[in-house]
Amino acid sequence: MRVLVTGGGGFIGSTLVDQLIAHGHEVHAVDDLSTGSLGNLDEARREASVHFHRFDVASEGFGDLVPRVKPEVVLHLAAQASVPRSVADPLLDAQTNVMGLLRVLDACVASEVRKIVFASSGGTIYGTQRKLPIPETAVGRPISPYGITKKVGEDYLRFYQAEYDLDFTSLALANIYGPRQDPRGEGAVVSVFAQRLLAGQPPRIDGTGEQTRDFVFVDDVANAFVRAMDAGSGETINIATGVETSIGELFRVMAKVVGFTGDPEYGPARPGDVLRSCLDPTKAAEKLDWRPWTSLDEGVSRTIAWFERRR
Repeated sequence: MRVLVTGGGGFIGSTLVDQLIAHGHEVHAVDDLSTGSLGNLDEARREASVHFHRFDVASEGFGDLVPRVKPEVVLHLAAQASVPRSVADPLLDAQTNVMGLLRVLDACVASEVRKIVFASSGGTIYGTQRKLPIPETAVGRPISPYGITKKVGEDYLRFYQAEYDLDFTSLALANIYGPRQDPRGEGAVVSVFAQRLLAGQPPRIDGTGEQTRDFVFVDDVANAFVRAMDAGSGETINIATGVETSIGELFRVMAKVVGFTGDPEYGPARPGDVLRSCLDPTKAAEKLDWRPWTSLDEGVSRTIAWFERRR
């Protein structure tokens, strides 16, 4: 199958590219390299297993690229993914996440793409919820412009399905971590902690450390995208572990792996951050036959080992 991956130079996108190649698909990766890296695709490019295109999905040129590639499926991961940046500049956030999505959707319709799989954000589209883990039936209450754009994105997907018969699956992703994650990126607490701990320095926790997240390993997430190419039609599906882990507990797990015995530093909470987040993955098992298989201990160990090899 010919597949186009937007955001293919990111740590999630490049991991997905590797899995698609392993499954025998013809892969085209698109990235403007504003946050992604060609280095993440080095092995695939050396083996000529991926076709790379440097494009901003919000640019007019992207609309010309897709008809040339003629993919059967588009996996749309490209995004402005920083919550604080979206709070500081909602217009920029909307330009990439709303206008960029519309460019992608229009290109899909013009090129008769069969399906689009959309990377949504379960940690932000639902906002603050009383019931945890959060099911897909929860009424979304995003508290950041980033969360708003992802929620609006799902509405556009439903419109394009009804109006143009463009099939979709929206994957509401929990907090993803793993090898290749840029410590400067959004939700990169694991990679930030890994770098600091390996240097023998205390990591900084924004807030009290009692805030919680649902940490899911990047390999598991990439597998969900592969499965969604042929399943989950018209659905929003949580991709998560269903396990709530505090940032303080994450620090303790990682410090144990590294052998760090000090205490973390503390800073102010970040604007737009949800206090508690944990997603119910039951629907993913039902619709995609997907379940997370990487434990936090194993995933953290593999991530730290990856950063250690690159010191």
